Amino acid sequence: MKRPILFAIDDDPQVIRAIARDLRSEYKKDFRILSTDSTQEALQSLKELKKQGEEVALFLSDQRMPDMLGVEFLQQAKDFYPKSKKVLLTAYSDIDAAIKAINDVQLDYYLTKPWDPPHEKLYPVISDLLDDWQSQYTPDYQGIKIIGYQYSPKSHEVKDFLAGNLIPYRWLDIEHSEKARELLELNNIQEKDLPAIFFEDNSFLVSPTISGIAEKIGMKLEAAAQLYDVVIIGAGPAGLAAAVYGGSEGLKTLLIEKRAPGGQAGTSSRIENYLGFPNGLSGADLTRRAISQAKRLGTEFLSPVEVTDVQLQDQYKILTLSDGSELRTKSVIIATGVNYRKLEATGVHNFTGAGVYYGAATTEANACQNKDVYVVGGGNSAGQAAMYLSKFARKVFIVIRKPDLSSSMSQYLIDQINGTENIEIAGETVVSEACGSDHLEALVLEDINMQERRKVDAGALFIFIGNRPFTDWITLDIAKNQKGFIETGQDVAHDSKDKKWKLERDPFLLETSTPGIFAAGDVRANAMNRVASAVGEGAMAIKLVHEYLATV
Repeated sequence: MKRPILFAIDDDPQVIRAIARDLRSEYKKDFRILSTDSTQEALQSLKELKKQGEEVALFLSDQRMPDMLGVEFLQQAKDFYPKSKKVLLTAYSDIDAAIKAINDVQLDYYLTKPWDPPHEKLYPVISDLLDDWQSQYTPDYQGIKIIGYQYSPKSHEVKDFLAGNLIPYRWLDIEHSEKARELLELNNIQEKDLPAIFFEDNSFLVSPTISGIAEKIGMKLEAAAQLYDVVIIGAGPAGLAAAVYGGSEGLKTLLIEKRAPGGQAGTSSRIENYLGFPNGLSGADLTRRAISQAKRLGTEFLSPVEVTDVQLQDQYKILTLSDGSELRTKSVIIATGVNYRKLEATGVHNFTGAGVYYGAATTEANACQNKDVYVVGGGNSAGQAAMYLSKFARKVFIVIRKPDLSSSMSQYLIDQINGTENIEIAGETVVSEACGSDHLEALVLEDINMQERRKVDAGALFIFIGNRPFTDWITLDIAKNQKGFIETGQDVAHDSKDKKWKLERDPFLLETSTPGIFAAGDVRANAMNRVASAVGEGAMAIKLVHEYLATV
C-alpha cells in the first residue's frame, strides 16, 4: 500500500531543507515526505499526485512567499485534497493572518518560526493532527478500477471478463460515485467514452476492447511454439483437467480459452458435491487452483483467444485463431462446453447486459441490493445463483415451468433454498416479456395453467436455461447428434448411416469421427453434466491422446 504524503513548502531553501529533515527524522516510516520551494511547482505536483491516486495527509506551508501567500496555496491545495490537515508556518508578525486563515481555509494549526526543538514544538502538533487524519482515512483502492454505467452492456462485458479471469477490480458507477467523477475530470475523460478502466500504474483505457484489456494486464495472447502434442480448446473443468494431466505427463500442451477459464462451473458461487471438499468450494476457487496447477506443470495457456477453425494436413491438425494466425498440433481435445440457451421472450434481447444476464450472478449481485430479482431455470446452476443472490437482493424468485424443483435440481440445493426466507419458487410460470426504458425495470410473468399474466417490478433477470453445445465454429465434418453435441467412441463406430470413421481400428472412447480429435465434458454427446465427470473425461482424454500418438 502506498504511504500517505506529508507535503512541505517554503520559498527559503535553507528553511525547507530543515523542515523536510525534521519531518523525515520522525515520520519517514509511515509517510513519504515531499518538499519544494516553489508554489507553482507544488500545485503542478498536486495535480499529478491526484491522478496517480496518491494521498496527502498534511500540508505544511510558509505564509510569506513571493509568488503566493501560504494561505492562498492552502486554499488551492484544498481543492485537490479537501480532507488533508493544513498547517501554516508564520513569523510572529503574521500571527493575525494565520488566525484569519482558520476560518478562510479551515486551517488546522499555525506554527511560529523557529520550531526548535522539534520534539517540543513540532512533533506533538503534527502527530496529533496525523492521528486525527488517520482516524477518518480510508485508503484508496490500489487495484483496477472500472468506471461506467450500471446498465451498460459494454460495462457488464468488461466486469464479467475480469471476474471470470479472477482479476480483482473495483466498480465505480458514474451515476453514484464521486470518486468516479473525480477521476474522469482529472483525466479529461468524457462520459460518452465510458466505460473506462484504470490500472495499477495509473494508466487507463476508454471504451476498451477485451483483447486490449488482456494485453494490458499481461495475459498471454500468442502461442510460444508452432507445433504441440495436444491443444485443448476450452478451459472448463474438462479442459482444465486435460491441461493438468497433459502437462504432468510430459506432453507439449497448449490450453486455449476464448473468454475466461472455468466455463459454466467457473461462474458457480458454490459447488457442494465435488469430491474432497466437504464444505464445498466456489467455481472461481476451483478454476484458480486448476489454472495454477496446469501452469506449474508446464501447460501453456492462451486467453482470451478464440479458435475459429480446425483443418487437417497429413497427420497434423491446423488451428486458426481469431487473430488469423495458425498453429499445428498432433492432436486436439475439444472441451468447449455449452452455452446457456437464449430466452425467447419479448424484449429480453433489448436488455441483455442491462439488467438481463446469462449467468453472471456473481458479477452483478452487488447491484441487486434491496431489489427483487428473478432467476429463470431449475438446474443446479440456477439454484446456486439464487442462493448467492439472496445475500444481496430483497427477494429472489426462481421461475420454472415445472411445479417444483424436485426433478431437475440436487436435493441439497433444494433443502437450502427451502430454508432461505427470501427465495420463492414461481412454479408453472414463464417470463413472457421484459419491460423498461434503457434497462430492465419489470417483467411480465405468465401462469402456464391459467394463462394469466401479471406485471412485476424486477431489478434484474438471470437466465440459466438449457444447454446448447458450443460447436458452431467447427467446419470440419465431425459427427454430431441432432442437438449439435459431438459424438465419440462407440457412437461413431456404430454410425452406419454416415460411416465417417474410415480406419480399421475402432475409435478410442472419447475420439471423434476424425482420428486424433477428442471431445470431453459437456460438449460431448451423452456426457454426464457434472463437474466431477467432466474432470474425469479431461483426464481420460490425455490417456487416449497418448494411445493415439503411439499409432501415428
